[in-house]
Amino acid sequence: MIPSVIYDVIGMSGTALVVVAYVLLQMQKLSATSLAFNLMNLLGAILLTISLLFNFNLASMVIEIFWIGASLLGLYRYLSSREQ
Repeated sequence: MIPSVIYDVIGMSGTALVVVAYVLLQMQKLSATSLAFNLMNLLGAILLTISLLFNFNLASMVIEIFWIGASLLGLYRYLSSREQ
């Protein structure tokens, strides 16, 4: 059995990724349409979702599911723009 602190570390890592992505966006170091921004948000949301599977909270889970969806949409748009 995995100690609960591991899930907290996973969740905090996800939070850190999302926050750092947002700070870099505000500092104009990343573009909202960049690969890095969307991957950071996707990975952060996935890590938070893993954490929520241990410490379940419905409202937070719903937000993370939508965050994953938005990140996947951003990745799709990024990849689509590169093909043209």
